Amino acid sequence: MKNWVFFIGTMILVFGLGWLISNITDRKAEAKFAYKPKVEISTDKIEPRDSVWGLNYPRQYQSYLKTADTTYSGPYLSSGFRDALEENPEMVLLWAGYAFSKDYNQPRGHAHAIKDLREILRTGAPKFDGDGPQPATCWTCKGPDVPRMMQELGVKEFYSKKWSDLGSEMVNSIGCADCHDAKTMNLTITRPALVEAFQAMGQDINKQPHQEMRNLVCAQCHVEYYFDKNKHEGASYLVFPWHNGLSMEDAEKYYDAIGFYDWIHPLSKAKMLKAQHPDYEIYKTSVHAKRGVSCADCHMPYKSEGGQKFTDHHIGSPLTNIENSCFVCHREKVNDLMADVYERQKKVKEGTSQLARQVAIAHIEAKKAWELGATEQQMTKILDDIRKAQWRWDYSVASHGASFHSPIEVQRIVTSGLGYAREARLGLSRVLSKLGYNQDVELPEFKKDVLQAYIGLDMKKERAEKEEFMKTLVPQWLKKAKEREAKIPIKQVSSN
Repeated sequence: MKNWVFFIGTMILVFGLGWLISNITDRKAEAKFAYKPKVEISTDKIEPRDSVWGLNYPRQYQSYLKTADTTYSGPYLSSGFRDALEENPEMVLLWAGYAFSKDYNQPRGHAHAIKDLREILRTGAPKFDGDGPQPATCWTCKGPDVPRMMQELGVKEFYSKKWSDLGSEMVNSIGCADCHDAKTMNLTITRPALVEAFQAMGQDINKQPHQEMRNLVCAQCHVEYYFDKNKHEGASYLVFPWHNGLSMEDAEKYYDAIGFYDWIHPLSKAKMLKAQHPDYEIYKTSVHAKRGVSCADCHMPYKSEGGQKFTDHHIGSPLTNIENSCFVCHREKVNDLMADVYERQKKVKEGTSQLARQVAIAHIEAKKAWELGATEQQMTKILDDIRKAQWRWDYSVASHGASFHSPIEVQRIVTSGLGYAREARLGLSRVLSKLGYNQDVELPEFKKDVLQAYIGLDMKKERAEKEEFMKTLVPQWLKKAKEREAKIPIKQVSSN
């Protein structure tokens, strides 16, 4: 009996070892041929089509396609469509006189970047190429057709075009050529603004270590920036305000020194700053950054498939992939970890919402003061306080992941903003009192459509014009792009 047990046990062991060896052999064979190129990707001219890169790197490409997914939805952020103005109507007042008051949505995945930019009301409704309110610079972060056109036209010439001039050229959303060198597949910087920002700080971006490059390819776009219209005549030149450093105050100091403002608010007449999305700058103040964790570690974690380890290009919230992102380092329960993230977001949201309302009211009170005859001298400090308060609010909310990336820093910025908002409203109460007005200023109902009408927007007209643009000019752009790309040869290098 013992012999039979020993025999059966031995057979099971031999079978198991045989299966294991066979499996390892298969995986090694897969690994050997996994990245055998099927096509030549041009190294002379930028190849913007992800579908071409995907022939050589199918796993990365297939995972990237998942950025089109819009199913994730948290309490405050999501990967699907959410009308930020509807949820936060104070924004309409804060951005009065600026295109963001017309339309502002939470960002979707990278696959939607080009489509969403075409459809957003902020880009206007050009009737023909060269028409419309926005410069070509607005395309800069939307896809690899941008470095392709910068290569063809020149950087200054690209920034000198109108947004609609390049409509038929911009059809490939954020992808492979934005971050990878086609010859070596190394991470690379394709946006000159980031290179120039490092030069302004006295640093060489080419000497950055690989782990930092896993941040910097993201920092090409996920940063604060402005359009410098004085650098080159006729160009809206993209510049990162990093000359003094990366903090909110450093950028503000730079803007103040050059007398820069994005627009003059039509209600308060304050010279305003519009923060973009300073994700990299805020991340650099975080615990994760100090411990050497990169953007890609959480938003593009490694995964294994068919014996291959590769970077998951389904770029999105780590909360949709906790096992591969968070659990590499953390050992909490899933529900506990998610609850911690949502709690941070909730606390920051409470502060930013309070700040937004205070600044919005300050704009309305300033409008009343001007109507009653306030002088420039009376209003100078008040308007500067409004500018500073709103800049701090915008800097905090424009970075969508800030409440998790660095909640202490964001709450510090919000607290500072509340101080300036309080000073602005206190100053306004004194001015209004001197002008004989000793009662609360009447406020409109804080609803998106009500406030858009209050600041003079004709939203019916805006939407009708955009709809016409989408029906007429956009199809022409897409047709031209399809015809152009059909002429670009794809050279096969393998029949396998």
